[in-house]
Amino acid sequence: MASTPKRKTKAGSAQPKKARARPVKASAPVTTPSSGSEQPEENDPIAAIPRTIFLDLRKALKGALKPFGGSEADDWNEIVASQAISTLWKTNKAADDAKREEGVLVGLLCMKPQDEFEGMLMAQMIGTHNAAMECHRRAMLPEQPFVGRSEALTQANKLSRTFATLLEALNRHRGKGQQKVTVEHVHVHAGGQAVVGVVEAQGAGGLGKLEDQPHAMRSENQEREAVPVARDA
Repeated sequence: MASTPKRKTKAGSAQPKKARARPVKASAPVTTPSSGSEQPEENDPIAAIPRTIFLDLRKALKGALKPFGGSEADDWNEIVASQAISTLWKTNKAADDAKREEGVLVGLLCMKPQDEFEGMLMAQMIGTHNAAMECHRRAMLPEQPFVGRSEALTQANKLSRTFATLLEALNRHRGKGQQKVTVEHVHVHAGGQAVVGVVEAQGAGGLGKLEDQPHAMRSENQEREAVPVARDA
């Protein structure tokens, strides 16, 4: 067999034999986890949030939809109105569903939210009312076991209590809660009688005249006027 000629270098000398390849350990690139997570940055939802958010306040604070959510920010008003509408049960009829959605919007208009807190409370009240009425409807379904009917009525009762709590919170936020009037100074003339204690009045109407109160004690001397009672402004 013919021998293979040796390759020559540029200087014309024979090329030396190749050195044995040494094993090299492969090491993975070192990555610094962000926010304590080992996932890559492109899969991190926190890393995807923009560092800077630009808002056009003239455009965002138009307040055109304030009657629905009580806010000057229309984006917020749309969120509150959409959340209230989403609590409706779908009927699979486009016309009926559209009419029900319009009813929710009209309800928000009639309740007149004055700020963001009232908008949230009203949306929750609509959702609670819808859920309670759905439980009542299911309780009236015929040919169902007693356990199912009892559970539906129990849930309806809890939701009704939640609705009353939300309504009380809304009235308290609007300043229509329970009023208390404390009598601190009472002057009694000779031969007269008076009542000293705490007088409570419900609602915003305040107290009526002392003579009209069933628990008020009149003076024995009819010529004297009734004991004056301090009233809130």
